[in-house]
Amino acid sequence: MVTAFDELAQRYIAIWNETDPARRRQYINDLWAPEGRYIDPLAVAEGREAIDATIAAVQSQFPGMTFRLAGPVDGHHNQARFTWELGPEDVEALIVGFDVAITDGNGRLTQVLGFLDRVPAAK
Repeated sequence: MVTAFDELAQRYIAIWNETDPARRRQYINDLWAPEGRYIDPLAVAEGREAIDATIAAVQSQFPGMTFRLAGPVDGHHNQARFTWELGPEDVEALIVGFDVAITDGNGRLTQVLGFLDRVPAAK
């Protein structure tokens, strides 16, 4: 059974994979509250424009790689947590992370707190 939290996580991951700038921005506008914040160890993005720019930067840093959910989505009240992976299709992921997503009363993201569990070693 797909829950609202599963759908939220799937839509969120789809945004990170959308490479068409106009479509990605529309998806961001649909899912994120205007004052939404994304924070991880490498980035702080406040507002939809900054979130869009952060996603575009990650896509340019990791061309040809895709994000995917890695395991179940857990949630209660207005928050969800889920693990994700980033890597080439059908290959072990290079990067693994864990996000906590917080929504407003309308199901829009107000904040995502990201954690990086596995990253490639610097060369």
